[in-house]
Amino acid sequence: MRATSSVIVGRDAEIGILDEALESVRGGAGRAVFLVGEAGIGKSRLAGECALRAYDRDMPVLRGRATSTGLVVPFRPLVEALSSRFRAAGAPDDPELDPYRPALAGLVPEWRATAAAPGYTISLVELAEALLRLLAVLGRERGCVILLEDLHDSDTETIAVVEYVVDNVADLPVLLVGTLRPDPGPASDLALAAELRNTATVAELEPLDEAAVRRMVDACLDARPGEVPPAAHRHLSQRAGGNPYLVEVLLADLLDMGRLSRADGGWLLADHGEATVPTGAVRSWARRLSRLDEPVRELLLLAATLGGRFSVGALRAVTGLDDRALFAHLRSASEAGIIAPDGAAHDHYTFRHVLTADALRASLPPAEQAALARRAATAIERSAAELSGESSGELSGEQSQLVATLRLAAGDKVAASRQFAQVGRQMLDAGASGSAAVLLERARGLAADTERDDVTVQLAIAQAESGRLTAASVLLDDLPPVLAGSRAAEERAQAHTQVAWVATMAEQQEEARRRIRAARALLGSSPRPEQEAALVVVEGHLALLPEQADRGGPGQRAGRERLKEAERSARHAALTAEQRGRPVVACQAWQLLALLSRERGFDEADACLVRMLEVAEKHRLAVSRAEALVRLGTNAFMRTGEATQLETARAAAHELGSLAVLQTVDGLLAMQSVLGGRWDRAREIVERSVEASARLQNLSAHRYLLLVDATLAAHQGRAREQERALGRFRRAGGEESMLVPLQRGLCQAMGALMAEDRQRATAELDAALAWEREHPSFFYLSGRYGLRPLLRILDGADAKDRGDAARSGDAAGAGDGGRAAYEEALASPGGQLAWNRMFLGMADAVLRGRDGDADGARRAVEEAGRAATVFPQAWHLALRLTAEAALADSWGDPVGWLRTAEEYFHEAGVQPVAGACRAVLRQAGVSVPQRRGGRERIPAELRTAGVTPREYEVFVLLMERPGNQQIAQRLCISPRTVEKHMASLMTKTGCVDRAALCALSAERAEEARGAPPAASAAAAT
Repeated sequence: MRATSSVIVGRDAEIGILDEALESVRGGAGRAVFLVGEAGIGKSRLAGECALRAYDRDMPVLRGRATSTGLVVPFRPLVEALSSRFRAAGAPDDPELDPYRPALAGLVPEWRATAAAPGYTISLVELAEALLRLLAVLGRERGCVILLEDLHDSDTETIAVVEYVVDNVADLPVLLVGTLRPDPGPASDLALAAELRNTATVAELEPLDEAAVRRMVDACLDARPGEVPPAAHRHLSQRAGGNPYLVEVLLADLLDMGRLSRADGGWLLADHGEATVPTGAVRSWARRLSRLDEPVRELLLLAATLGGRFSVGALRAVTGLDDRALFAHLRSASEAGIIAPDGAAHDHYTFRHVLTADALRASLPPAEQAALARRAATAIERSAAELSGESSGELSGEQSQLVATLRLAAGDKVAASRQFAQVGRQMLDAGASGSAAVLLERARGLAADTERDDVTVQLAIAQAESGRLTAASVLLDDLPPVLAGSRAAEERAQAHTQVAWVATMAEQQEEARRRIRAARALLGSSPRPEQEAALVVVEGHLALLPEQADRGGPGQRAGRERLKEAERSARHAALTAEQRGRPVVACQAWQLLALLSRERGFDEADACLVRMLEVAEKHRLAVSRAEALVRLGTNAFMRTGEATQLETARAAAHELGSLAVLQTVDGLLAMQSVLGGRWDRAREIVERSVEASARLQNLSAHRYLLLVDATLAAHQGRAREQERALGRFRRAGGEESMLVPLQRGLCQAMGALMAEDRQRATAELDAALAWEREHPSFFYLSGRYGLRPLLRILDGADAKDRGDAARSGDAAGAGDGGRAAYEEALASPGGQLAWNRMFLGMADAVLRGRDGDADGARRAVEEAGRAATVFPQAWHLALRLTAEAALADSWGDPVGWLRTAEEYFHEAGVQPVAGACRAVLRQAGVSVPQRRGGRERIPAELRTAGVTPREYEVFVLLMERPGNQQIAQRLCISPRTVEKHMASLMTKTGCVDRAALCALSAERAEEARGAPPAASAAAAT
C-alpha cells in the first residue's frame, strides 16, 4: 500500500505564481521564484509540478539539487541541472555560445574535449554570464526553466552564480526556480535581498491546514471523502504539524503497524492506546527499521551515517560487502521506499528525504552514532590506501570532506579540522575561493590552538580572493604577533602580499599600502629576493593609480621620481622572479615595465611584452599570455592605426575563454573603429559588451567602453548623446581613473571641434595636459602629442609668443608657444603614433607655409596623408583646420581640401563642420552650390510635410534650443534666413510656437538615436 500523495494539495497560490512565471517567460520576460519552507513542507513537489507544466508547454527543463551531506562541492546543482538536460537532448552547438564554451566546460562534460582548457581560474562572474547566455539560447524559442533545489546546502560559488542570474534574467526567456529552507545563511540572504530588489518572487510555504491534510490523506489512500475515519485525520494532522512529508511517514507507520486498514469498503483505525503510537518521525523510522532484515537495517544505518546522499563505493568500503550482497540490500531498501537511485550520478543513492537520514541516525544512542562514524571514516581512509598501494592513500576532495564530517561526528575535532583545512587549501589553489573560505572557516573553528593561526592565514587569502577584503583584513589584523623573519612570519607576509595585490586591482589604495607595510614588517630588514620581488611588483602597480593623495599629492617631479624608482625595482623583480621560479610575479613585472617604458619608446615597451609572452608560454600561464598579446596588439594599433594584432589577441582571449580579457579587447577594437570612422561597428561592439562588462564587474573594461560610447557620440557631433554617455562614465568613477586625459582630449575636445567650438576644444586639451602633468599617464592619444600642437599653431600662439619674447628680449619665452609644443611632441614616442603623426604633419605644414616654404608644406601634407589613411574623419578635420592657414599664407590646395572636407562631413551628418567649410569657401570668393540633397535623411513624416534639406538642418539643431544667432553661426547663414526657416517649419509641422517645435526636434532626435551616418567613412573618402 503506497503512502504517498498523487496530487498536490493546499498550494494553489504557489502554483499560480509558477504558472504566471511560465507564461511570462514564454513571452520573453525572465523571472526568478524562490520556494522557501522547512524540510518536508513540499518544496520539491512544487518544483516537480513546475517541471511538468513546463514540459506541457514544450519548454526545456534543467533540474539540479545541492548535496545534503554537508560536503562542499562547487557548482554541483548547476552541473546536475545541465547534465539532466544534455544527457538526453545533447549539448547545443549554437555558434553564439562559442566564446562561452571554455567557461562552461567545467559544467558541461560534453564540451571538455572540444573546448580549449582555459589554463586559469574562470571567475564566478564570467561563469555566471556564460550560464546566462546558455540559458538564453536554450529558451530562445519557447523559454526554458532551470530548477535548483536545496540551495541552503549549496556551495558559495553556486549561490554567487544564482544571484548573478537572478539579477540579470529579466530580459531573457528564462525562469529560475530555487528551493531552500528558511535557515539563516547565504541562500536565505540571497532570496530576501532579491525580493527587496524586486528581481525575484519569494513564496513561503506554510504548513497545511486540517482540510488540506484530510485531502492529502485521502489521495494517499485513493479514498473517497468520508472513507477515512476522522480520528485518523486528527492523529495525522496533530502529529505531523501540517508537514506533508511527516504526514506520509506517519501514515506509512499506521499502515505498516496494521492500525489503519481497509474494512467494509472503507478504512478502519484500530485503537491500541496512545502509549504505542509513535510521537514523531524518529520513533516512526525506528519502528520501520525493526521490521527489516538485519543486514538491510545495518546497511541503512551506515548509509545514514554517510549522509542524505551516499556513493556505492563509500558504502562498499564501510560495510565490506561484495557487490552481490551490497546491491541486494540496496534493492531491498529501495523497495521499502527508504532510498532511491540518484538520477544525477549512476553510482549514488539518496534517501527519499533528508529527514529520513536524520531520523535514522537519531534512532541510535549517541555513543553508537559516534562509533559508526569512526568506523566509516577509518574504512574510507583504509580503502583509499589500498587503492593507492601506500600506507596512507590520498583522498579525493569529496572523500576528505566526508572523512572530516565523520571524524567530527565521532568527536575528533582536531582530525576533522585538518581534513577540512587540507581540502580548503586544495580548493583555494584551484580557484574556488568561496568554497575554500567555507571549509577553512570550519577548520578554524575546530583547530587546535597550535594550528589555528596557520588556518587563519589561509582563510584570509581565500576571503580576499573571493572579494571579501574587509573580512580578510580583520583576520590578518587579529593574528597574534610572531617573530619577524620566522617561518610563520614569512607565511603571513605572503598572505599580506596576496591581499595587497587584490586590493590594488580593486583600486583600494590605502588597504593595499597597509598590507604592504605589514608584509615588510613581518619579513624584517632582509627579505628573500623572491619575497621582495613580489612586494615591489605590487608597489609598482599601485604607483600607476591616480594618487588619492590629491590630498596634497606628490607633485610632478616627485611623481616622476616615484615612477622611475618603480621601474628600476620592477626590472630587478622581473629577473629575480624568473630565476627564483615565480613566473606569475615575473609576468606581472614585465607587464608593469612595458607600461613604464613607453615614454622612452614603443620598441622598448614591446620588448618587455615579448619577454612576458615568452615567460607565460614557457610556464603555460594562459591568462598572462593573453594579456601580453592584448598589450602587443594595443601598441601596434597605436603605432599604425591597424587592428590586425588586436584581432589576433581577441582570438587568443576567445580560445582562453576569459570574458574579462575579451571585453578589454573589445573596448580597444571599438575605439579603433571610432577613430577609423567605422561608427556602426563601434556601436555594435559597445552595445554587445558594455552591459555585460558591468554585470561581470569588470570595472576597467566597463569604464573604457563607456568612454568609447561617449567618444563615438562626440566624433559624430551628437552633443546630447555625448553628455549622456559621459554621465554614465562619471558615475562609474571614470573621472577618478587614468582615463581622464582621453576623456578630455579624444572625446570632449573632438566633440567641441565637431561643433566648431575651437576655443572649448583648446580648453579641453589644456585640461588634459594639466592632468597628465600631475598624474602618471601612459595614454598618448589625448591630444598632447598631435592635435593640441596643431591647434596652438593655428591659433597663432607661436607667432604671439615669439612677438612677446622679441619685445621683451627673452628668447626663451618663445618656448611656451605652438612651435615648442610641436617640437616637444615630435621628440616624444607619442609623436610617432599614426594618429598623432597625422596632426603633427599638418602642424609642420602650417609652420613651413608660414615661413614661405610652400614646397616643404606640400610635402608635409602628403606625409601626413600617408599616416592618415586609416583615420578618414580625423584627416578631413585636419584638412578643414589647416585650409584657413593655407589660404592666408598662399600654399597648398585649400579650396580642394575644403570641398573634400565639406563633402565628407555633410554626408556624415556633422553639419557644423560642413557649414564652416562652405563659409570659408565663400570667404575665399569660391562659388559654393547650395546643398539640395539629403532628403533621404529627412523622416518620412517631415518629408511628406514638405520640409526641405536646409529646413531640416535647422530643425535638427533645435533639440538643443539654440537662439537664431547660434543657428546662423553654425550653419553659416544669416539670422534673417533662420527666421524664415523657423516660420516655414512651424507652418509645415503644425507647431504653434518655437517651444513646441524644439520639443518635436528633441523627440525626433531621440527616435533616431543610434542611426548610422548616411554614408560610410570609407565612401566619404
